[in-house]
Amino acid sequence: MALATLRSRALSGLSAPEVTVEVHLTGGLPSFALVGLPDTEVKEARDRVRAAILNSGFEFPQRRITVNLAPADLPKESGRFDLPIALGIVIASGQLKASDLDDYEFAGELALSGAV
Repeated sequence: MALATLRSRALSGLSAPEVTVEVHLTGGLPSFALVGLPDTEVKEARDRVRAAILNSGFEFPQRRITVNLAPADLPKESGRFDLPIALGIVIASGQLKASDLDDYEFAGELALSGAV
């Protein structure tokens, strides 16, 4: 499977609107793109997520990775998207089954060790 979709939540005042985290893996030069109006801290997730995946015993795919945080018009702040991004990469690369996580929403900042 080259596409994984998970659910998370953003913070917007007193509400927590749903955010869909889509991770797509494809061939080509290895890269890691985050789209969907991420702020600086979310963009820094690339390095945290890569280290966390490797230090948790999973393989980090050497492929083109695109992460979409939807809806695009909703600002995304904080490291809360690290966990769903990491899970999406592991699922899209076939290392975990998506069906095991269908009924959950994920939020959490990852340490480089992989700890939440």
